[in-house]
Amino acid sequence: MKLKFRNGLNLIYSRSNSFRRPAAVERCFSRCTERGEDRFIGAGVSKKDRIEVKTLQQISFKHLLLGVLLLFTYFGFGEPANNPARKQFTILFYNVENLFDTLDDKHIQDNEFLPGSKKNWNTTKYEKKVNDIARVIASVSPSDFPELVGLCEIENRSVLNDLVRAESIRGSRYQIIQEESPDPRGIDVALLYRPGEFREISHEAIPVRYENDPKNKTRDILYVYGKLGDQPVHIFVNHWPSRVGGEEESEAKRVWAASVLRKKVDEILAKDPSARVMIMGDMNDEPTSKSLSETLGAAGPKSGAKLVNLMLPEKEAGHGSYYYRGDWNMLDNLVVSSGLLFGKKLKVVAGKGFIFSQDWMIFETKNGDKSPNRTYAGEKYTGGVSDHFPVYFKLSAN
Repeated sequence: MKLKFRNGLNLIYSRSNSFRRPAAVERCFSRCTERGEDRFIGAGVSKKDRIEVKTLQQISFKHLLLGVLLLFTYFGFGEPANNPARKQFTILFYNVENLFDTLDDKHIQDNEFLPGSKKNWNTTKYEKKVNDIARVIASVSPSDFPELVGLCEIENRSVLNDLVRAESIRGSRYQIIQEESPDPRGIDVALLYRPGEFREISHEAIPVRYENDPKNKTRDILYVYGKLGDQPVHIFVNHWPSRVGGEEESEAKRVWAASVLRKKVDEILAKDPSARVMIMGDMNDEPTSKSLSETLGAAGPKSGAKLVNLMLPEKEAGHGSYYYRGDWNMLDNLVVSSGLLFGKKLKVVAGKGFIFSQDWMIFETKNGDKSPNRTYAGEKYTGGVSDHFPVYFKLSAN
């Protein structure tokens, strides 16, 4: 890319990564100006980050430095500033199905995913899964990386570090927000964000503790407050208790999780009725289930409710993010406040959410039934990425 500035300065900039040492670059410019050179590769700047500077002899260092500062402002470096002029944001949630490393953690029940276990989990399988998840994230928004990515069923910070360094999404420079939860298996929720588009202000893990069964532990709800572009947003990442033991038999646990979430959301909306709230997660319930529709109070996009489930239209169309015994279930939900559905500065595009899938993520049986291609079917390794499809929505920034 060629950038033209006044006073005869032309900079031809080709980057693989943004600058991280502006002081070193400034010294290089200074040396080149003194020597009358047309090309330099300076200390702290890799060979891939080359700049050709023409007519350096004809301009003062003052003007040259001004050009460099403009260049940094345009492309960013280190921890970039927010970009409020951006017109769209992609918000993604993905249950990645048991993303465990291969190391034994004595504090959790991870024996199922260790070398030598019945599943024979190993480094090759782990690395494939990490790369496949990264490929999914990169594919959701081909023109750019999703700005916010909620995840569940991740073991620890280490697997998240490996994920954000995967080749497919390395360029996003995703930052990680994650807290260890008390889940016996050690699976947590997390939020990835692009630092140029989102700025974290605070976060906390909200515990879900059952009044009548305090020893029964499940995942915390991750609450993150920050700015998307230049607008404040409240984000909740969830993974509610499973349906193990039966949907009806386990319903009370998910209703309780919904009540914990609703209490926090009510506190936010009481202070600011127009607050921008995003709720994402694998709720192990559908948009029409009691936990979501009654306890949380999330209704359809045309309901006029304070909280709107963006995945209800997909559910009503017979679609789902999870396939179980011949039926599609919409277990992965995206809920927003009316401040985002009808907002002026941030607004949900198309008024709904979407399910993302591609052919390589799908398993097809001999009779033509299709489902998410999971990593394991029982103890059998199938090599798929996850037993869930990710869900997402887009926000327009005016």
